[in-house]
Amino acid sequence: MFQGPGREIHLPPLAGYGRFTIMRQRQGGENTKDKPVRWIASSREDLREFPDEAKRDVGFALSYAQQGEKHPSAKPLKGFKGSGVLEVVEDYRGDTYRAVYTVRFARVVYVLHAFMKKSKTGIKTPRHEVKLIERRLKVAENDYYNWLKENTDEDAT
Repeated sequence: MFQGPGREIHLPPLAGYGRFTIMRQRQGGENTKDKPVRWIASSREDLREFPDEAKRDVGFALSYAQQGEKHPSAKPLKGFKGSGVLEVVEDYRGDTYRAVYTVRFARVVYVLHAFMKKSKTGIKTPRHEVKLIERRLKVAENDYYNWLKENTDEDAT
C-alpha cells in the first residue's frame, strides 16, 4: 500500500516503483528516463522495516541504478559473478542491513531482497539468504520478459 496525499493506493506484490517515470535533466542537457524499480516478493515491505538512515542509503543506491550508474556503496554480491547482482550493506547501531538488487536487465532495476543480517560473526551472506536471492532472480527474469512484452507493445503504438 502506498499512501499519497489523502488517499491510499494498493499495489500488487510485484509493483513498479511509483506509477510514473521521471524525466531528469542530465549533464550536457539531454533528457533521459530513469529505469523503473520493481520489487520481488516481500522486498519492499522488508526494506520499509529498516531504520530511516539505512532506507535512505538504499534509496540513493537505487536512484543511481535507475540512472544506469553504480552508487559507491553498492558492491557485487559474491557468488553472482557477471550477473549484475549488487548489494548495499548499511551498518546502523550495531546491526547490519542489506538490500540486494539486480541491474542485469536493460530497462528495469529489480530489488530482490532486503534483510537484517542476524549473525554477529563474519561478513559472509548466509547460505539460505543466497538461495532466496537466486530464486528471486529467476522470478525477476520471468517478470522482465513479460514486462518487456507489455511495454514493447505500448512503445510501438
